[in-house]
Amino acid sequence: MSKVANIKDYRSSQDDPGSRRYGTFSYLPEMDAGRLRKQIEHILARGWNPAVEHVEPSRSAENYWYMWKLPMFGETDIDRVLAEIDECHKAWPGHLIRLIGYDNLAQSQGASIVVHRPGA
Repeated sequence: MSKVANIKDYRSSQDDPGSRRYGTFSYLPEMDAGRLRKQIEHILARGWNPAVEHVEPSRSAENYWYMWKLPMFGETDIDRVLAEIDECHKAWPGHLIRLIGYDNLAQSQGASIVVHRPGA
């Protein structure tokens, strides 16, 4: 039997926001506080600039997400990044919240992780 045949089919649908997947980490179990902290540590250790974005679940498949404040240029404190994520979540509890790690050398996103999903 082929190994491909053993791969699970994740049933996603635009009509069912609860079934949607948002990148690689969304196929894994929910990220707990310790794992999130490690991801932020990874972003900061590379000198990437963290940024927080949010969007309504119904618009999550679109390219445009709302920026929560400006990117945190030069931030090195994990707790400050976590505080911004929490502040955004409190202001927009029904939105998806995503953490971005901007790589200013490659001028691209080095990381993009959905850190809060409504109802999760």
